[in-house]
This record gives sequence, C-alpha cells and structure tokens, in this order.
Amino acid sequence: MEGMVRTTRQREAVRAVFADLDGFHSAQHVHARLRAAGDSVGLSTVYRAVQSLADDGELDSIRTDSGEALYRRCSPQHHHHLVCRGCGLTVEVEGPAVEQWADRVAGEHGFDDVSHTLEIFGTCARCRSAAGSPAADAAVSAEPSG
Repeated sequence: MEGMVRTTRQREAVRAVFADLDGFHSAQHVHARLRAAGDSVGLSTVYRAVQSLADDGELDSIRTDSGEALYRRCSPQHHHHLVCRGCGLTVEVEGPAVEQWADRVAGEHGFDDVSHTLEIFGTCARCRSAAGSPAADAAVSAEPSG
C-alpha cells in the first residue's frame, strides 16, 4: 500500500480551506481558519496535510524571504511565480528560457530527472503607486528581511 495516499477527514478539511482561498497562505493561517470554523484539528496535523497535498502536486509552495513556507491551490502546468513583498500578490508566469537553462545546466553537470522552482520577489504596481501612503509605509516596515 506504499505510495497510496490515505484520505482523512483532516486532509479533506485542509483541502476545503484552500478551495476557498486565493493566493498563498501559511499552515498556521489554515489552522486558524479551521479552528475558527469549530474544527479541533491540531497544528501538526495541518502541517502534515499541507505537506502531503504539496507533495501530491495539489498545492504550490513558495518560501518567503524569511524562509516561511506558504501554499496555495496548484494549477496543473509547471510555472513560476512573481510575488509582491508588500501585499503578497502572486502571479503565475511561464518561463521557457528558464526551463531550457535548467536542463542545460543540469546536463552539463551530469544531472537528470531534475526539477526546480522559481519565485521572483518584487513590488507590484499597486504597492509602488501607494508608496507614499501611510498604509504602504506600514506594509514596507512589515516586510520580512532578506
């Protein structure tokens, strides 16, 4: 039975939370939503469910500049992400040049069966245009250091 994923109530509850969320969220955020809805699932169970869903390709994951893992429902094709440091806006982008480069570099070093992820962090147009407002200053001061 190795390789089979056991469907549990907790895994389905975590999956349901992500079905209602846009963008990337932490396991702690998912746990808080479950608790607020009256579910007594433990934080470690949520971490395991989120990681399992990511391993199965149902969730995308990124690491913030501070190293925190964030997750969201995955689109089926391979892609990369542009992530705003201010508001967390995430845009999926395709990168055929990145794919070619990764394959070439891997081959040059004798690697095969390679995979990769790419997150590009920056500031979106909305946050840039609001840069002079007090809310934008607060978002910048709350930004994780990199």
